[in-house]
Formats: sequence, C-alpha cells, structure tokens
Amino acid sequence: MMALTERMLDISRTGLGNHLAQPAAGADDRVSAQALAATGSDLTGRAQFLADELEALRRDQAKLQQAIFEAAQVQRRLCAPRELTWREFEIAGEIFPVRHLSGDFFKVMELGSALGVVLGDIAGKGLTAGIWHPHLMGLIQRSARSHSNPGDAVAEVNHELCHDDGAPPLTALFFARIDSRTNELVYCNAGLPAPLLLRDNKTLERLEKGGPMLGATKNAVFQTGSVTVNPGDMLVAYSDGVTECRNSQDDEFETERLTSAASAVFGVSASKALFSLLGTVLDFADSCSASDDLTLLVVRRRDAIKGEQPRSRTKDFSAPQRRPASVSRPKNSDRGGHSSK
Repeated sequence: MMALTERMLDISRTGLGNHLAQPAAGADDRVSAQALAATGSDLTGRAQFLADELEALRRDQAKLQQAIFEAAQVQRRLCAPRELTWREFEIAGEIFPVRHLSGDFFKVMELGSALGVVLGDIAGKGLTAGIWHPHLMGLIQRSARSHSNPGDAVAEVNHELCHDDGAPPLTALFFARIDSRTNELVYCNAGLPAPLLLRDNKTLERLEKGGPMLGATKNAVFQTGSVTVNPGDMLVAYSDGVTECRNSQDDEFETERLTSAASAVFGVSASKALFSLLGTVLDFADSCSASDDLTLLVVRRRDAIKGEQPRSRTKDFSAPQRRPASVSRPKNSDRGGHSSK
C-alpha cells in the first residue's frame, strides 16, 4: 500500500513538473525571439552606421583628390612657360609626375638680357616633394636675379635651404644662363645627370661642372661651367627618372638610349624634339608604371633669319595631362628616335 502511494505521488510530481515546465519553455522561446529581433535590429543599425561612415569617407576622399588636383594645376603654372621662343632660342619642357604632385620642376625666366633655365629634382615624390616645390622655386628665382654667376646663385640657394628649420630635402638642380649678346651658356649642375649638348657638327658634350646636391651641406662649393651655343646646337636636360625608366624586362632606359634618340631628331624644332624623346622613353617603358617623376627640357638655337627682330613667344599648357598609372603617351606625329641598347 505504501509503495503504491509513493508511486502515485511520483507520478503526480512528474505531471506537475511537466505542466509547470511548459509555460517556462514558452517564456524562453519568447525571450529568444525578442533577443533575436533585438540583435537583428542592432545589426541593421550598425550596418547603416557603417554605410554612413563609408559615404563620409568617400566624400572626404573626393574633396582631397580635388584639392590635390588643384594644387597640381598651380604647380604646373609655376613651371610655366612650357614652350618659349626667345630671340634665336627655342625652349620646350614637360613633366610626367608619378602622382598628381611632382618632385621634378623646371622654370624658364628672363633675366634682363639673359635667359635663365632651371631644372630640378626634389628627393621623394607626391605631397612631400610638392610642398617644397614653391619654396625652392622662390629661392631659385631670387638668387638667379641677384647673381650673374650660376655657381654663386646655386650656392646661395643651398645656403638658404640648409638654414631652414627642419631637415631640408635633398635637391638636384641644373641652372643655366644664356646671354643673348654672346650666345654663351654659363651653368652649374648640382647633382643632376649631366645635360647633353648636341653640336651642329655632330659632336656631343656633357655639362658636368657644378657641385653636390642641395641640402646636403651648407658649405658646399659650386663651380660654373661655360659653353657657346652655336646655330643648330641642341641642349637636352633631364631628371634621372628618364634614364632610370624601366621596361617589362627590368632594363633601364639609360643615357645611351637618350643620346641616340636625341641624335635621331637633331635638327627639328625644340617642341618636336621634346615630344619625340618623350615618345621614345614611354614606348620603351610600354605598359610598365613609372617609379619616378620624369622631366625633359630641350633648348635649341635656331639659325638666325635675316632681318628678323628679336622676339619672345610663350605657350603655357597649364592644364594637367594624363599621368602614368601605366605610363601615358604624348600624342605627336613626329615621335621617333627609337633605339635599342
């Protein structure tokens, strides 16, 4: 009898437990559903937050790109004129930056009866080099107007640069003055590859006199070289981005190819020679992206035209051109001077 009673109590307890468990299970399900709904709502909110943040970043990036683009336009205007006819001389120059802002620069400026020609290469590229560009240009223009001797002018720029607060950028620079009365070109080459002077008699000279790169030491000594530019002679100045340009086989363009290409277009105008040389370099690189800014400057003395009065004519192509992501090619029908090593 006792055993039967205990058995019945067990059954009752079990039934009561099951009965009580059913509402508890239902409550758990409701809690889980609510938690899931809350989690989904939270995830949706977080996704929207991230989407808003991404859109804000895109707007900031677009504003930054526009600001850099506008800075590049200013930089190109500072380098103007890009094509100039001055008395018996033709000058043409072009820069292909790796990024929007270039560490390379050039400037052509009238200095009384002389013409000043500058080509420089600031170490680094992009924003860092671009920020230094206007400061260096200002130093160079001021010194060029204060000193008729290019070595003295370059020494002053170096001295000022080395006394600037902070670490000055190493800068390679070629500065030359062309005297319109004597057709003498006096120059100082501070660390750039030696410009090529191709003579009308088919000989070649390299303008090597000068000194070290600017910004290395404030007491550096800079020498001045001198050559006479005869009718038909052509000067080709360039940054190391030209000769160090590489192709898909990892070969460098090198000075020999540039010399051969310049010889092949000898006798044409400075502008045609410039675009032919650029075409040769960019054809060599093919689809390979440039690793350094690329700059070329061509100065040519024309044969004097009888009865022609001295004149000055400039062209300023201040709108930025396409730059090499893969290296872009200038459109010109006179591209030539192809050579192989």
